Amino acid sequence: MAAVETLIARDDGAVAQREAARIWARAVTVRDRLAVPADTDEKLPGIARSVGHPGASLHLARRGDGAVGFTLLVPAAAALEVLYLAVDPDAWGSGVSGQLLAYVDEVARTGGADALHLWVIDDNHRALHVYRRAGWVATQEVRTRDEDGRVERRFVRRLASR
Repeated sequence: MAAVETLIARDDGAVAQREAARIWARAVTVRDRLAVPADTDEKLPGIARSVGHPGASLHLARRGDGAVGFTLLVPAAAALEVLYLAVDPDAWGSGVSGQLLAYVDEVARTGGADALHLWVIDDNHRALHVYRRAGWVATQEVRTRDEDGRVERRFVRRLASR
C-alpha cells in the first residue's frame, strides 16, 4: 500500500480557517474525552482572531482532498510562536505532526527566526511526546489558562544555523 502524500501550504482564507476550527474541535474532543463533541463554530472565533495577529499565518496539511492538520504561526521578536498545531484524530499516528513541525522549522528559518516557542497543556501527554521527539525542550515557565484553569508549559526549540 502506497503512502498518502501530505501537502502543507499557507492558506489564511475563511474556508481554511473553518477547516482548522473543525480539526481543532475534533482533536480537543478526543484529547479531553468530551462526552459532547466540541463545536467547530465555537472554535472558529479563536482561529479567526489568531489569524488577525500582525504577521500571523495559517498553514494546512492536506491528504487527498481533505485537511488533516494545521498550524497557526505568529512572529515574536527573533522567534516564531506556534499558537496552534493540531492533527485530526483520524490521522493521529500517521506522521502528520512530525511533518507539520518540520515545516514550521523551515518557515522559521526562511523568515529569519532563530528559535520557536509554544505553550502546551502540561498533561497533554500525546503532544508532549511529539514535541520532545522533534527536539523541543520544556522550560520551567508555566501559566494557568483562564478558560479552564489547566496548566500550560512553555516549550522552545532553537534552530541550528545553516
